[in-house]
Amino acid sequence: MKVAILSGTVYGTAEDVARHAATVLKAAGFEAWHDPRAQLAQIQEFAPQALLVVTATTGMGELPDNFVPLYSAIRDQFPAWQGLPGGVIALGDASYGDTFCGGGELIRELYAELGVREVLEMLRLDASETVTPESDAEPWLERFIAALRG
Repeated sequence: MKVAILSGTVYGTAEDVARHAATVLKAAGFEAWHDPRAQLAQIQEFAPQALLVVTATTGMGELPDNFVPLYSAIRDQFPAWQGLPGGVIALGDASYGDTFCGGGELIRELYAELGVREVLEMLRLDASETVTPESDAEPWLERFIAALRG
């Protein structure tokens, strides 16, 4: 199965988690593709059979600046991803209260609009509690892999 991993990062941590996710997925036998500067055309050329978005959240609860152009292109062009399985790993800081992992919530809304079906509840990684988000994501990634295998 071909899994496209999209990432939006502020300080590089979400990109590190996305790279680690690609390694874990490849080790499990999936064809994982990740490019932190991905354009929609590249993603469509890859023809994903599943999606994973790893995104940080800005202090205002928004998507990181580097992810906004791709997010906007997806919303504008509405690719035919209806029915694809998907997952979201959101990074944030719980001290921000209501906006904690808001970037991930925006991706979940986008999935709903596109008809991408979330196969697992979004993983929320709290920067105020962890210094090892890559390894903290591993149990969730194992469940994501199991869900993709169905």
